[in-house]
Amino acid sequence: MADRRRSTLRELRTRTGLTQEALADRSGVSVSTIRGMENGTRVNPRPDTLRQLADVLGLAPIEYEDLLAENDLPPAERSTRPRQLPAAPHGFTGRADFAVEVPTVLTGPGGIGKTWLALHWAHEHAGEFPDGHLFVDLRGHGPDDDPAEPLAALRGFLDALGVNDFRGGLAEHAALYRSHVAGRRMLIVLDNAASADQVAPLLPGSSTCTVLITSRTTLSALLHRHGVRHVRLDVLGDNEAYGLLARRIGDWRLAAEPDVVRELIGLCGGYPLALAIVAGRAHAHPDIPLSEFAAELTELGLDALDDADPAASLPAVLSWSLRTLTPRQREVFGLLGVAPGVDISAAAAAALTGLSRPRVVKVLRELEAASLLRRQANGRYVMHDLIRRFAATPGFDMNRGLLDFYVRSALAADHVLDPHRASPELDAPEPMDEPAALAWFAAEHANLLAVQLWAAERGHSRAVRQLAWAMTTFHLRQSDRDAELASWRLAAVSHDVQAHRYLGRAHADLGQHQEALAHLGQALTLEDEAAVLDSRGYIAQHTGHPECALQCYRQAVALWRNDFEAARTLEQLGHVHRALDQHDQAREVWSTVLNVYQGAAADRVRQHLAALDCRRIASREVGNHLAGEQFQVIVDVP
Repeated sequence: MADRRRSTLRELRTRTGLTQEALADRSGVSVSTIRGMENGTRVNPRPDTLRQLADVLGLAPIEYEDLLAENDLPPAERSTRPRQLPAAPHGFTGRADFAVEVPTVLTGPGGIGKTWLALHWAHEHAGEFPDGHLFVDLRGHGPDDDPAEPLAALRGFLDALGVNDFRGGLAEHAALYRSHVAGRRMLIVLDNAASADQVAPLLPGSSTCTVLITSRTTLSALLHRHGVRHVRLDVLGDNEAYGLLARRIGDWRLAAEPDVVRELIGLCGGYPLALAIVAGRAHAHPDIPLSEFAAELTELGLDALDDADPAASLPAVLSWSLRTLTPRQREVFGLLGVAPGVDISAAAAAALTGLSRPRVVKVLRELEAASLLRRQANGRYVMHDLIRRFAATPGFDMNRGLLDFYVRSALAADHVLDPHRASPELDAPEPMDEPAALAWFAAEHANLLAVQLWAAERGHSRAVRQLAWAMTTFHLRQSDRDAELASWRLAAVSHDVQAHRYLGRAHADLGQHQEALAHLGQALTLEDEAAVLDSRGYIAQHTGHPECALQCYRQAVALWRNDFEAARTLEQLGHVHRALDQHDQAREVWSTVLNVYQGAAADRVRQHLAALDCRRIASREVGNHLAGEQFQVIVDVP
């Protein structure tokens, strides 16, 4: 038996061109052990020794099994090859550039597709790990109250590895686990982790093992102490989202309602779980038009994505992230959900919450680590629209602190841009020069418009007027006449209506009836409402809510009594249709506007129509290619 073993080991070694010393250096097995196995003086080598040699020699599974058998190992000592991966997801979409070369943690909010990606990648690369695959759900976030204990996970792994005799505590189990996976080419998937402390005992000590972790939490300690690579998942692109719907619903059904499909993708914001829920319902009801599902999403918002099955309910999945938040973190999360605008700076968040700048930055970082918001450049934070709606639970409303901050900051920045205007009425929160003032306005412009609308709806007329005044210089420098008109219309409705009414009465008392009628006419409720709706539409258009903009603009057009004002609103309505790829509607609206406009205004609209024609020609050229593109999609829910 020794001769056969000796010849086998020598043949395997010489086939790779390695000397005994080189094999010892690469495997960690001593030269004397290798020499003894080859000349027959070393019998009954340890299974771990054979595994280390097999890894370096690059043995095929059958060769490895032969080597074990030729060393007469008792059956109890023969290594097992666990195959613990759950079933592969039924298809996949996107994430084509994802790779795992070092221990990697996938992070992101609930429903973003972390488990989908982990299992897809694991099954795609399963053949690269001949010694087996280990998988555990650590229950970090889910319907269960308590995460899995690392000791229980280790016992499960050891049992899968064929180890029956283990005792001691967490440290002893971890050491035994590392010994049994050392030198083996294995894939270890640690799904839904709660913390770095939960994961650390499950990390192998050998670089031959590949580790893939998923978590809603950043697990910073793993990044610092273990060199784990961090990958944060984002939402799906439009093509990927279309692919998800196409695989589940069918291309023919999407082709029948292309505008509605684009609307659905926009309402879901590319969020994989939201898209999967809509696709599942549409698949279960093939006789219901997709437009009905879009209408439900528009009307009900996040409630339309709720379900009795928690795993198929986006609100339920998101709610699991709140369990680990402190009361202060929950309060800040709720306030961020109701804050007007598209994003927020640390300074604005401090004003919103009443916390000091250092304390609010700490909470923002904690919420970011929990994948409930995302930090962008220049210290700004943003939430996905669906997470924002979830955060905006009843009982939270923005306080005057954020409104005062924006008024104070905008007046101060405007005074920097034009010192000859009236001095700001409030002290500036931070000193700035002209470039900083321009940069501040550019970053906060959409938020200023949203906050101004919030103030107008709640009767804070002075703040509405101050914000309109403060933005004027910036609007003029940017040649943004539409934004200037929208902001001053809100100011007129919030402040000047009462002035018009009093002027009307005064003219009537003096017998100046024509002037009185003119001023009272300007104060009519319908005209005020049209101006407000037009401003709301403009703000919604420029803060990423095109469906709301369409609704507001259409209502404003129906209320305007002045044809020119109605035409201005229709022109903006056409831009929203174009942004939604509703080119026929945009063309119809702009053609109507040409019946009113003259001169330069009419030329501008003709340019809009010409641009539509160019896009139509380009779309025809690539249409067949896009129609035939095949997509891989996700349909399971993590």
